[in-house]
Amino acid sequence: MDSPGYIVLSRLSSQMRASQLTANNLANAETPGFRAARPIFAEHVQRQGRVLGPNGAGNVGYAWDRASWRETQPGAISQTGNPLDVAISGAGFFVIETPRGERYTRAGRFAIGADGQLVDQTGAAVLNTDSRPIAIAPNDTRIEILGDGTIRSENGVLGRMRIVRFANEQALRSEGDRHINAAGQDPEDVARPNVVQGALEGSNVQSVLEMTRMMAELREFQFATQFLEREGERQQSAVDRLLRRRS
Repeated sequence: MDSPGYIVLSRLSSQMRASQLTANNLANAETPGFRAARPIFAEHVQRQGRVLGPNGAGNVGYAWDRASWRETQPGAISQTGNPLDVAISGAGFFVIETPRGERYTRAGRFAIGADGQLVDQTGAAVLNTDSRPIAIAPNDTRIEILGDGTIRSENGVLGRMRIVRFANEQALRSEGDRHINAAGQDPEDVARPNVVQGALEGSNVQSVLEMTRMMAELREFQFATQFLEREGERQQSAVDRLLRRRS
């Protein structure tokens, strides 16, 4: 395979990556706190030797899948009436404890676990400002969560949820559809968070736009595939002509 074939293959590989991200966005259109991801592509220019032609004829550009970026605009906040559903209005992440260490999330659909701890949907404990799990006793029946994340019941204050933010959200790594890995960044405590009880932040994915984007990406993939097929036919035709001349 010569350069045109490799160039198209690099384009197909990048287009497949873009389609995978779009499909994942669509799959999480109803996931609380989910942030859509987009690919970042660049051109990798390679110099070919022994090429005759005008200036620049020896440069070959390949599609380069560099990274992905996260759309940081928040999703819409909707009221649920569940006292353990919590949304963050503005910047910040809840801190949770997982077997892999501290992780962060915007998905505030919490519940009381079997051990009496406040947990998210994966069973990870929600941490307080002392980085300890928040315990809710069986006789704590009237749960109230204040705007600063303080949790209290008819028996008194149970703790305050830790809300943090990061200097560079694009450097964070997603783990699954709800958890975030700090990727080496130090979290900064949000001094005055704005927490809303009985509400959830939805995904910031717009399903109609994602479907439109998916169809456009499918067409791009088809165009590149057709080009590769024609390139194969061109090469086979060239080989056939050479063989006829030798015979």
